[in-house]
Amino acid sequence: MDYLTQDILRNISSILTPVGFETHPFLVGWYNEQVKDVFKLGYQNDTLAILIISTPSMYEKALKPFICRDQCTGIKDPIDECVAHHFEEVKKNFPDLEIECIHDFEMTPMRRPKILVQTAGHVAGAAYYYQKKDIDNPPWPEKQKICGVSIHPKYGGWFALRGVFILKNVHYQALERKSPIDIITDNQKKILLLERFNFHWKDWSFRDIIQSEQKYSEEQKLYFETPPAERWQLLGIERK
Repeated sequence: MDYLTQDILRNISSILTPVGFETHPFLVGWYNEQVKDVFKLGYQNDTLAILIISTPSMYEKALKPFICRDQCTGIKDPIDECVAHHFEEVKKNFPDLEIECIHDFEMTPMRRPKILVQTAGHVAGAAYYYQKKDIDNPPWPEKQKICGVSIHPKYGGWFALRGVFILKNVHYQALERKSPIDIITDNQKKILLLERFNFHWKDWSFRDIIQSEQKYSEEQKLYFETPPAERWQLLGIERK
């Protein structure tokens, strides 16, 4: 069973890696032990899940070819449509697997996120999720909400957590647990990161908290700076 599971993981990675995604496996139990009851996933603890990250190259390797093939309907945000397309491609290649795809933007009927992707990223060992609780003597008022942010060891903040695959009929207790790399060890630098993310997120500076191997292209930055309602026009898509 271990061999077959590893083969599944390799094959899924071989589909997504060439188009700019990373795959990071984890067990549902690792995630559930970190979240409140309302966010827990309703599967056995040893159920295999895979976190999907888009790297800086996804824009050129996946989105632009997707647009050129006229596969974008203009109903949703183009990147959301592109990611959904590639998620479905994975499902088509594994008809014997029961795969639930949960996107980062999906909400429950109670308007809660279906998946806390930053927590999933942390337990999968993909990106360290820096939060107020990680700070020694935080400088903000005790009751002030300070949102956490994930930092990738290779890409800094120049990436996105796109969602999770739940392989409902695959159980893999032997999966090795990998800790995320705490690449920002200095307390003052952690404070700087959270300050930049919470109060100056529009200037992109939080993404450069570490030296990254690759960043978004200028074209990609323009895309994300453009209001969602205008992104279709930027990419030359006629909205339907």
